[in-house]
Amino acid sequence: MDYVPDTSVIVDGRFTAFIEKQDEAKVILSEAMIAEVEHQSNEGRSIGFAALEELKTLRDLDRRGKISIDFYGRRPSEWQIKGARTGEVDEMIRAAAAENNATLVTGDNIQRDIAMIKGIQVLFLEPLKKSPRNIEEFFDELTTSVHLKPGMRPMIKRGFPGSVETVHLDQELSLADVESISSTMVKRGKLEEESFLEMDMFGATVLQIKDMRVVITRPPFSDDIEITAVRPIRKLKLEEYKLAEKLITSIESRSAGVLVAGSPGAGKSTFVQALAEHISSSGKIVKTMENPRDLQVSRDITQYTALENSMEKTGDILLLVRTDYTVFDEMRITSDFKVYSDLRLSGVGMIGVVHATRPIDALHRFIGRIELGLIPQVVDTILFIDAGKVSQVLVTESVVKVPAGMNQEDLARPVILVKDFFSELPLFEIYTFGEQVVAIPVRESSDSLHTLARSRIEDEVRKIVGSGKLSVSFVNSGKVLVKVPEDKVSRLIGRKGATVTELETRLGIRIEIEPLGETVESSDSRMPVALEVKNRIVYLDIGKNNSNARIYADGILVLQAKSSSKGTIRLRMESETGAAIYNAFKSGKKIEVSLE
Repeated sequence: MDYVPDTSVIVDGRFTAFIEKQDEAKVILSEAMIAEVEHQSNEGRSIGFAALEELKTLRDLDRRGKISIDFYGRRPSEWQIKGARTGEVDEMIRAAAAENNATLVTGDNIQRDIAMIKGIQVLFLEPLKKSPRNIEEFFDELTTSVHLKPGMRPMIKRGFPGSVETVHLDQELSLADVESISSTMVKRGKLEEESFLEMDMFGATVLQIKDMRVVITRPPFSDDIEITAVRPIRKLKLEEYKLAEKLITSIESRSAGVLVAGSPGAGKSTFVQALAEHISSSGKIVKTMENPRDLQVSRDITQYTALENSMEKTGDILLLVRTDYTVFDEMRITSDFKVYSDLRLSGVGMIGVVHATRPIDALHRFIGRIELGLIPQVVDTILFIDAGKVSQVLVTESVVKVPAGMNQEDLARPVILVKDFFSELPLFEIYTFGEQVVAIPVRESSDSLHTLARSRIEDEVRKIVGSGKLSVSFVNSGKVLVKVPEDKVSRLIGRKGATVTELETRLGIRIEIEPLGETVESSDSRMPVALEVKNRIVYLDIGKNNSNARIYADGILVLQAKSSSKGTIRLRMESETGAAIYNAFKSGKKIEVSLE
C-alpha cells in the first residue's frame, strides 16, 4: 500500500512507528514536506531537527528493505513555505496523495477533515503513548533543574530556595544523547496533554511539559546544543508562609498594586502561585500573563501568554474579560511595566513579578517608565522574597513635604514615601532633584543628598562655565557655595543674575558664588549696605574709603569693586551689574558687603 505522510506525523515519530509494522509498504515523501522540514532546520528550530531524525530513520528502513521510498512533486516556492501556517504546504501534500492514489497519513485534525472533504483517502494516527527517552531520568524528588550539553557531565540542581546544591553526574553525554532527548521533548510538547510548544525561534525552543519548563538552544544562538529543564519541587499554600494577619488583611482588602520581588531562585514563583490561588479562593477572578507560561496554578486561574507576541494585546483582552486580579510573571522590559501600569490604572488588581536584589530596586524599575506621581497609584505594596520566605514588606505613599536633609520650606515638593509595612517607618524618599529622579534613604538623607547635589551642581555649572577648576561645598542644607575662576564669575551669574537664578530654581537649592582661590567670608563678616539711587546712578555706601569690597545679594556675590575716597561705589542703572543690584534691592533681597 502507498502512504503519503505529512509533517505532523513525521515530527513526532508516529509515522515511523506505524510504518515499521507494515508489510511491503511504499512511502511517498512530498517535496513540499521535505522543504518545510529543511526550512525549519535552517532556522534552528528544534521541530525541524526532530523531523530530520525521523526522515533518516525512514531512509534506514528503506535501506534494509522494510519499505520503499519515492519522492514526488515539486519543491514549493519561498512564499509557499513561509505561508505553511495558512495551508499552502498541506495542500501540496494532499495533492501528492490524490495524484498517486495513495493514503494520506496525518495527525492533524484539520488536515484530515480537508482531505475527507476532497475525497482523498486518509489515515489519522493517534499520538504515541510513550516516548523513547525522557529528561525525567535525571530528576528525583528534590531536583529543581537539569542542564545538559554534549561532552559535559549533566549538571543537576537540588534542594529548596535558600539551600540549593549543584551536583554533576559521572557520565558525559554525547551529541547523539542530547539530540535524542531534544527530539523527545519536542514530540512531547506537541502531543501530551497539558503540554505545549511555547516558542520555536531561530536557535531557541521553549516547551512546557506538564509542570516542567524546557529550553533548548542551538547554534548560532548558543555555541552548542543545550537543554535546560526547570520545575517546581513543591507547591505551597499561602497559610504555609505564616504571614502576619495584618499583611494578609491588607493584601485582601487594600493592596491592588503588588510587586513580588527577589533574586533568581529565591522562590518568587512558588509564592506568587500561592498568593494567586489564595485570592482566587476568596471569590475573585484571577488570570495570569506569562511568556512562557510556567506558573503551576489551579485550573480556575486561566493562564494567558503574549497574544501575537505582544503583551500589550494580552492586556487589551484582559480588560475585556473583566478580571479582578492579574498576575504578570517575569516583568523585564519597558513595555511590560507600561502594560502593568495601564491595567492597574484601569482598575485591575495587579501582582507583578520582578527580579531585584533589594526591595527598593523593584520600585526603581518603574522610575523613568511612567510618570513619577503615578507610582504610588500603580504600586502600593512590595513583597520581597528571600530563601523562600517573605523577608520584607514595603508600602508606598504620596505626600508633599520638604525632603529629608533639607530644611527650607520653599523646597517642599511631591515626595513618594517608601515605608516598612510593619513599623510604618519611612525608609526611602523618592522625588525630583533638578531634572533627576532620586531615591534617598531617609536615615542617610543628609549625606546622600549632599553627595548627589554636589555632583549634580558641578555638572550643571560646567555646562555654563566650561571646563576648568571649580568647587562645590555646602554652607547649610539649603545653600551651597560654588567657586569658579574669577573670569567666569559673571558668566555664571548671568545678565541681571538670570543664569544663577534659573539654576537655583531648577536645582531647588540656593547658590552662593565666589571666585576660585579667594578666602570665603562667613556671613557674619558681612555688613548691610545703604543703597541710594540718584539720576539713574546707584550709590552703595560701604562705610570705608579706598577699600576692596564684595557686594552680595541674598548671599550671592554680584560685584567686586573698590570704593571711592568718599567710601561709595557708583554704578550706572543701565549697566548689567547696576541693574542686577537694583532689582535685587527692589525685590527685598538683602544687600551686604564684605571688606578686605
